[in-house]
Parts: sequence; C-alpha cells; structure tokens
Amino acid sequence: MSDVVAVENLVKKHKALKKEIAKIIVGQDKVIEQILLSIYTGGHSLLIGVPGLAKTLMVNTIAQTLGLDFKRIQFTPDLMPSDILGSEVLDQNRNFKFIKGPVFGNIILADEINRTPPKTQAALLEAMQERAVTIAGQQYKLDMPYFVLATQNPIEQEGTYPLPEAQLDRFMFAIELKYPSIAEEIQVVKSTTTDESAQINTLFNADEIIAVQHLIRRIPVPDNVIDYAVKLVNKTRPGMDGSLDYVNNYVDWGAGPRASQNLVLGAKAHAAINGKFSPDIEDVKAISMGILKHRILKNYKAEAEGISEENIISELL
Repeated sequence: MSDVVAVENLVKKHKALKKEIAKIIVGQDKVIEQILLSIYTGGHSLLIGVPGLAKTLMVNTIAQTLGLDFKRIQFTPDLMPSDILGSEVLDQNRNFKFIKGPVFGNIILADEINRTPPKTQAALLEAMQERAVTIAGQQYKLDMPYFVLATQNPIEQEGTYPLPEAQLDRFMFAIELKYPSIAEEIQVVKSTTTDESAQINTLFNADEIIAVQHLIRRIPVPDNVIDYAVKLVNKTRPGMDGSLDYVNNYVDWGAGPRASQNLVLGAKAHAAINGKFSPDIEDVKAISMGILKHRILKNYKAEAEGISEENIISELL
C-alpha cells in the first residue's frame, strides 16, 4: 500500500474513531483530537482538569476503540515505585521471579500523577523515554505501542507534588479540559442516567497503530516548516539573541529541543488526519498551544500581572 493510500485510509479511520468515541464522550473534540495526535506520533499526554470531566472515562474509551491493553494506576502519597514497575518475589522453588506491575500495558492511565512523591513519579521516566523498565539490574522491554496518559487536578494543591520540569517535558501535549457547555451537559445527564449503555467497536489494533506511527514519520516536511517550528521554540527562550522584550519580561525558562521535535511530528500528524500529504505552517500553529504550554516557565512578574502561558504563546505566533 502506498503512503498516499495509507494517509487517505487514516483520514477515514480517524473520522470513524471520533464517531465511536462520541458514543460515550460528549463534546471535548479538541481534547480527543490532541490525545489521538499524540498516539499517532507515539507521544504521551497530560490531561489537566477538575474532577468529574470524564478524563478517566475518555482514556478508557480511547483504549477500547484502539484495541489496546489498558492499565490504570491510581497515584497516592504512599505508592511505591515497585507498585508501578513490579517486583521480584520468591517462588515455591525458592527462585526469584519477576512479577510485572501495571506499567506493562499499551495505554497507561496515570491518574492524579501529582498526588505521589517524586521517587514514584520518576519510576515512570524510563518507561516514558526508553519504553523499558530496569528492575534489579535487569532491563525489561515494554510492549509497543506504549503511551502514558496522565491526569492532574489543578484545584487541590495541598499534599500534591508538582511534576518536575524534566518529566513535564516528556509529555508531548498538556491538554486542559474545560467545563462542558449547558447543551453538552444536558446530553451527558440524559445519556448517563438511563439503563442503556453504548457499545464501542474496536477500529484499530496494536500493529495498525505502529504502522500509522511509521507512516507519520515518513511524511515529508518542507524546510520552511521546520525552520518556523524551531524559530517559534527559540522565541520562547529569554536572554537569547533577538528575544522579544515580552519574553524577557515574563519568562524564566523557555522550551527545549523536544518542543521543536514534537511540533514537527505533531504538524505531520495534523496534516495527515486532514488529508494533506505534507504539513504547512498552519499545522504547526494548530498544535503549538498544547505542545508549548507546559514547557514555558513564567516568572513572578507574569504571575502578578495575570499573564498566562497562552498569552505568551499567542504573542509569539
């Protein structure tokens, strides 16, 4: 099958996928699209939203439609790294045997990831970056495809441990979930207070998703698009040659090279699901907010003046 036919098939499958997800999840189109883009490119996503916005249900539904092995980890203050990764136990023959933890799956939902101390958060780092886990000096490869979709509650800050910048940077998208509109909420209430439950059809399997990831990487990108993405990321860094006064005034740290890589990969995926065979600058702009937002560190002046990360990124686009 040629790449042109493969892109056309992806457009059809993507539309069908969104229709399946919409049987359970009302609205949140942009959020679902960003999660799917990160899956098509092999990235991870961080979902930020108040309780009750169906973050967990959304991830579970997406896992079902993609035909992937889904594991959920509820992060708590007393969770230990071995609870996630697994541990070695003595079997009846007095030999050590490795029992795999919930990190061994295709889609891992890290629920309320900021509720657990840094040593347990860090247990996910190797899995996210290397797609492998090291236990007692032995490295275990994880099954492909592999995605971590983490959720975070922005309200409760007491007893939480904010994710370190190095771990935040490993998430391709930071996606903010907003409250539904009144019409959407009415639809949610109607569909969830009856005795009927929608049946979800599986449209992909693991091999097909890996094939999509390879297809996205094969999509050619014009030099001017790469140039735009790299320059956009460079503009977020204060104290550089040609940095805008706006950035110098309000930003402590800008985005790193991972942001440039993710912008180009995300633009390729965004172009593909819209039936284009090569991304343009508009594709980079369309996904830039979710990719740059969590990689920009504001200073106290920005906090005091109510300047948000969105304001800073909008100023640069």
